[in-house]
Amino acid sequence: MSEEHRLQEPRLCANDCGFFGNTATQNLCSKCFRDLKHEQENSSTAKNALKQTLAACVASSSVSSPPPPPPPADLTSDLKEVNTENPGKRAASEPEEEEEQKPPQDPKRCLTCRRRVGITGFRCRCGFVFCGTHRYAEQHECTFDFKRVGKEKIAKANPIVKAEKLESI
Repeated sequence: MSEEHRLQEPRLCANDCGFFGNTATQNLCSKCFRDLKHEQENSSTAKNALKQTLAACVASSSVSSPPPPPPPADLTSDLKEVNTENPGKRAASEPEEEEEQKPPQDPKRCLTCRRRVGITGFRCRCGFVFCGTHRYAEQHECTFDFKRVGKEKIAKANPIVKAEKLESI
């Protein structure tokens, strides 16, 4: 058995965490395997609780009250007309939502050079993790608007002070 173990090449963890996996743990490292088992246990207990809650809700709702009546047809047609009136505004707002979505990132690697940083990585205000070289906003083309945040901070710190109006005699 020890000969078979020696012949096997070490494989990286299936979660790409950087550690070596084991065939006994589904090619996962010990930490990822432990996390997977914990997640499976939580999901099974959550499913059981959800089933019990649903069963209780169905039993209580069928006994206590009848289902609500459907909305009148004229209201639903009015809603459809409102939705079709402004298709240009909706189309213009959709690309903005797509631009704001962040690409998936491994929090243990620098976004720019993909160097492994672990716990020594620097989290920027734009929400990504960078190595020591790329931690500055000028080095990684930061999308965070420092100017706007600075203006808001100054506006909060220095409120406008107005004197009370004087009564004329």
